[in-house]
Amino acid sequence: MLGIGSATLGVTRAYVADITATRQRTTYISLVTVVQYGGFTITPIFGALFSYLLLDKRYELGFFVFDQYSAAAYFMALLSSISLLLLITKFQDRSRSKPSKGKKSKARVQQDEVANRMTFAGITVYNAAILGCMLLNVATKGSIGSFETMCIAFAESHFGLHPSVAGTIVAVNGMVGVCSLLSMGFLGRFFTDIQMIIGGIVVCIAGNPSFSPLKSIEMGGENSSMHYAIGILLIYGIGYPIGHTAVIGLFSKVVGRRPQGTLQGWFASAGSLARIIFPVASGYIAYYDDISTVFITLSVVLIISNVFVAMSARTLTTLSH
Repeated sequence: MLGIGSATLGVTRAYVADITATRQRTTYISLVTVVQYGGFTITPIFGALFSYLLLDKRYELGFFVFDQYSAAAYFMALLSSISLLLLITKFQDRSRSKPSKGKKSKARVQQDEVANRMTFAGITVYNAAILGCMLLNVATKGSIGSFETMCIAFAESHFGLHPSVAGTIVAVNGMVGVCSLLSMGFLGRFFTDIQMIIGGIVVCIAGNPSFSPLKSIEMGGENSSMHYAIGILLIYGIGYPIGHTAVIGLFSKVVGRRPQGTLQGWFASAGSLARIIFPVASGYIAYYDDISTVFITLSVVLIISNVFVAMSARTLTTLSH
């Protein structure tokens, strides 16, 4: 489900990129991300609900078994079936009309000159920008993957919250994140993609260290659940949805009129790989050292990412216009 199913990410983003104008791309990609982000952050509330309603209960209907674990799987299968039905019966393929070939504008000529310059690494500026955006995707996607892996266990060990309560807090802040994504069009009137990336990552950085100095309950720590909710709000509700969506929009704009499908596939694959490697590495760090070290490490990764964006801002702006 998460492996093969995630192949749709690159396809849907490429489709949106192909049919939208560059200036509107981040806004429309944010609408696609609303659905994806809602699936990751809001739907856990259904898992918590099934766990609460079917606790210590079991129902059998033929070879179907309904309990607090299998109900969520049946619910997901139902949603997937509805999506497949709508895709087969309602979806219409479209393509954006391409402008007729003519003399390139001055801005276009300048963009091509910048894109074709060679860097010290022996690759063009365009290829370096594509690689940089992919690494930025790895940093943001991997960081949120680690946080997703640790946050429920962290809520239990440091705040004494039941998993269902922690899941509800995450889901509620996921709804806030959806509101943040829906506001991307409005934010785009005042901020560029670069500014939204830097701002979103800064908010995530502010959320990570807020957990670092906390002691676990076993070590005598007495931490307010409000502290947990605020940290989740900064990361899930504001920082990640805005910053990462701006990364996707920037990447699509840098690719420009070139074929989007393959590169969007690689982009999504890089993010999926990060969601595997980062949580595994975080698990080892938490096991051999401490979970606070995990949050510090993630903050360092995000700070380095922001430095890259700030140093490359002028080049990325030129390539994305």
